[in-house]
Amino acid sequence: MPRSVRIASVNVNGIRAAVRKGMLPWLDSSGVDVLTLQEVRADADQLSAALPGWHFAFDEATAKGRAGVAIGTRSPAGEPRITLTGDDLDTRGRWIEADVDVDGETVTVVSAYVFTGEAGTDRQVAKYAFLDAAQERLAALTDDLALVTGDLNVGHRELDIRNWRGNVKKAGFLPQERAYFDRILGERGAPVSAVDGSAGIGLGWVDVGRRFAGEVDGPYTWWSNRGKAFDNDTGWRIDYHLASPSLSERVTDYRVVRAPSWDTRWSDHAPVVADYTLGL
Repeated sequence: MPRSVRIASVNVNGIRAAVRKGMLPWLDSSGVDVLTLQEVRADADQLSAALPGWHFAFDEATAKGRAGVAIGTRSPAGEPRITLTGDDLDTRGRWIEADVDVDGETVTVVSAYVFTGEAGTDRQVAKYAFLDAAQERLAALTDDLALVTGDLNVGHRELDIRNWRGNVKKAGFLPQERAYFDRILGERGAPVSAVDGSAGIGLGWVDVGRRFAGEVDGPYTWWSNRGKAFDNDTGWRIDYHLASPSLSERVTDYRVVRAPSWDTRWSDHAPVVADYTLGL
């Protein structure tokens, strides 16, 4: 019999700090079956100690205390894979995928943490190289039941950033970055005219959050710690569930779990949670 599987993604901004600030009560009551994490900022032993009872596919960043991505499951998943390739491409702590079996049906789950970038610098060059590799990998996964989750550090559309006019020349909302999403989310096999003027072919993936929210501002998933960004909901929607065409038909619910107040947050990102019907 098919069943609903709840998958949550969250940039924890340091798993040990998140747990100290109150992550566990939320997780214990969330009903989450699969948990993808970004910016773990810990080693494997520290991650297991912070979230006991979970099985993790984990990739630690090259530099200690930086980045780190993980996929947590209630029972062991398939062997983790790091599949992005490219010249001088450092994916450590930024992309991990694993196959999760649900009653005989397999879904490939990815936890991704894309570079922040900085316009006009080598950091932005590295971000584009990462997005090139990610786009190529998504093309290879298009025919599978697959889900890419995580902090992708790009607001795709004007609806995804409250102050988009003030960010059109800044990393995270540059036309060239947004163009990757135009191609990934474009109609499969159809020509795409991207926001930066480039042309491409759509891959047919689905932005689950935008499909469920519709044509509205947000819902945002990250807020700067400066000023009163959280209180004023001056945020960015940069945390995603991107579903392959076949998996996108299995989504039954989606939500952003925004903390009730600034002082009750345990990360500067909110968990992004969706339910999928699997095991058909």
